[in-house]
Amino acid sequence: MLQRLIIKNYAIIDHLEVDFSGNLNVITGETGAGKSILLGALSMILGERADPGVLFDKTGKCVIEGIFKVKKTQVAAFFQQHELDLEDPLIIRREISAAGKSRAFVNDTPVNISQLSELAGYLVDLHQQFDTLELGNADFQREVIDALAKPSALQVYHNLFLQYLQVQKKYKQLQDDRDQANKELDYNKFLLDELLEADFSPNEVEELDNELQLLTHAEEIKNTLNRVFFQLKEDEQPILQQLKQLQSSIQHISSFHKDMPAVSERMLSAYLELQDIAGEVDSINDQVHYDAQRIEQVNERMTLGYRLFKKHGVQTTDELLVIKDTLAAKVDGVLNLDEQLATLEKEQAQLYEALVKDAAAITAERQEQVAPFEKKVNSLLAQVGMPNARLKVDIVQGELNPYGQDTIEFLFDANRSNQFAPVGKVASGGELSRLMLCIKSLVAQSVALPTLIFDEIDTGISGEAARQVGVILKDLAKAHQIICITHQPQIAGKADAHYFVYKDARAEKVTTSVRLLSMEERIDKIAQMLSGERPTAAALENAREMVR
Repeated sequence: MLQRLIIKNYAIIDHLEVDFSGNLNVITGETGAGKSILLGALSMILGERADPGVLFDKTGKCVIEGIFKVKKTQVAAFFQQHELDLEDPLIIRREISAAGKSRAFVNDTPVNISQLSELAGYLVDLHQQFDTLELGNADFQREVIDALAKPSALQVYHNLFLQYLQVQKKYKQLQDDRDQANKELDYNKFLLDELLEADFSPNEVEELDNELQLLTHAEEIKNTLNRVFFQLKEDEQPILQQLKQLQSSIQHISSFHKDMPAVSERMLSAYLELQDIAGEVDSINDQVHYDAQRIEQVNERMTLGYRLFKKHGVQTTDELLVIKDTLAAKVDGVLNLDEQLATLEKEQAQLYEALVKDAAAITAERQEQVAPFEKKVNSLLAQVGMPNARLKVDIVQGELNPYGQDTIEFLFDANRSNQFAPVGKVASGGELSRLMLCIKSLVAQSVALPTLIFDEIDTGISGEAARQVGVILKDLAKAHQIICITHQPQIAGKADAHYFVYKDARAEKVTTSVRLLSMEERIDKIAQMLSGERPTAAALENAREMVR
């Protein structure tokens, strides 16, 4: 609910602070005193477009601030979606500079106007004459009927419908995949067959490259290995023989010096290592052969490999094998897609059948509420001064949607002409406001309503009809905050808090002020509304009776 409204430098308001009751707040005042200005300022923090022309003092900035007490569950989704900090109380501020620059803040965090408007929808339901009201909105009309019908299958249906949409989306995607795969199938099979025929093993091209290096340098390798082996073992004075002799000489004198045994041991190790190297060199030499035919085979295989590397944009044999596996999966996948599509098609049909069954049950429960709802609304319309007005609820079955298969439309006839038309197109501003009041009074306990603001809901009524409007507002205000601008004493008498708007001419400029009336002040103002500026004793007594 709106706890406090603070207005600075707006229109003919210099500085104003209003604390509101949580129930029925009534605002009265002479015509032109500034009641609509008050609502205009409130509209600024609800996302209305800013106009620098409204500044009271052209040298300063306009600041409008609303302090709201909210249930966190009511606005949690909005704050999470826009990554804002949720605090209680919730403070919305709008600033307008003399240059026309507008800024908006939610709990001191800057927001844009679209975000502000979205948040306002959770907090305030503002009904002004000539507005396009929520009443003409198809979703709202459905919610009204569902609030009364409480369709038992609705939640199950809604979840089932979301599942149905997911299956539909998956089916469509799979169809697209199949169509695309069929277009590519022949080419993919060609590429796969080429790779299967090549039949490369892991790391093969790299190993062939190493083998080619060996084959092409075979003669140089053998010459070098023969020379090394010859010098180590077969020369006139082989290195191994010389090393063995030197090691024997060191061993002979090892008893004469304490470090000699270690030197002898190391020379023996060197001899044994070189002997082993000689054997290894001889073995490698036996394995190396120049093979022109093998060189040709290796060259052909490598040429094929590098050609496929370039074709598929890879650098290694293993990457090429990954391409082969991917192509194989694509070719095999095409064969499985038809099977998957058949399964999804069957699932779609089962879900659709269940949805149609649940939708029919939902429609039946809604239709049960139509006649009683129409009767109650039309009865209330007569009470609030619209005896010839009729509301008709039209439920037409169509395509399945997230809430069933019904299109619900409120039709209105203001003059018993039996010519019903969509309510938003034929009802006047005052009629819409009173119609909305009647509807919301019926569903108030079932629908989460924000603060309801009615601007001159009493247009065109007086007497008993005005009293009935007050009764309905009073009853609605038991569970919801209501702010109502009125000229009717019968409505003002039902207020939990009565605010009087007046012009203050004491300063250099005329300004608008608001004050909360005491009980005696209320009686006096209501009496003035009944009989003029100087109320009679009878008017005062009548006013006293109204506020009891």
